[in-house]
Amino acid sequence: MFRFLTKLQPTLNRETIAGLFLKKGEGIEIGPLQSPLKVPAKAKVTYVDRLTVAELREHYPELGTAHLVEPGIIDDSEKLTKIGDESQDFVIANHFIEHCADPIGAIKNILRVLKDGCVAYLAIPDKRFTFDKERDTTTIEHLLRDYREGPEWSRHGHFEEWVRIVNKVDDGEWAANRIAHYMEIDYSIHYHVWTQTKMLELFATLKNELGFSFDVDLFVKLEEECIFILRKGDLIREPTEN
Repeated sequence: MFRFLTKLQPTLNRETIAGLFLKKGEGIEIGPLQSPLKVPAKAKVTYVDRLTVAELREHYPELGTAHLVEPGIIDDSEKLTKIGDESQDFVIANHFIEHCADPIGAIKNILRVLKDGCVAYLAIPDKRFTFDKERDTTTIEHLLRDYREGPEWSRHGHFEEWVRIVNKVDDGEWAANRIAHYMEIDYSIHYHVWTQTKMLELFATLKNELGFSFDVDLFVKLEEECIFILRKGDLIREPTEN
């Protein structure tokens, strides 16, 4: 494993990792917006989002005239209610988990729709290298409460943190108005933020405390983001020769 990573590290990027793990089959990519993952020719992707392209442009005016991928499925991206159990050969979710009000529930549904032995390709930003750098890292205790009780208890606090720390709005009345507006339109903020180490802690918790069935086939840090390849199931594989 470590020789494999060391040898490939200089050439690893999103596309080369996709070439290694998404060689064929039919799967979904959640919320690609203007940056769908480039996958091998034999991999067929259906795009999933909660809004149509027209609605996305209205929701995110900051995207301007950027080309946006038209979703083939309109669905709650955290719940994937329109996607059948064990129906997908892969799931791609780049810079999606941090937008989830309940990240643990979202990962559970990603694993639910995967066939046994198939993979989820997740890219998650490290908050230290983004506009989230001044925010406190989300604790495991917070994530578990969101999962067990539902995320409504923490929703206002997340929007307040977004407005005051990320948007840097100091004026009390103006901040309150922005918070209310974002909550009303359900603006897609970064609800939760992690460092590299805390991401690893999250996935360890999913396996060790909650009993989620997956292996981490690959973890690699690439500039401001970390990429995880999760393979559904607790499979024992024979080692391959280099």
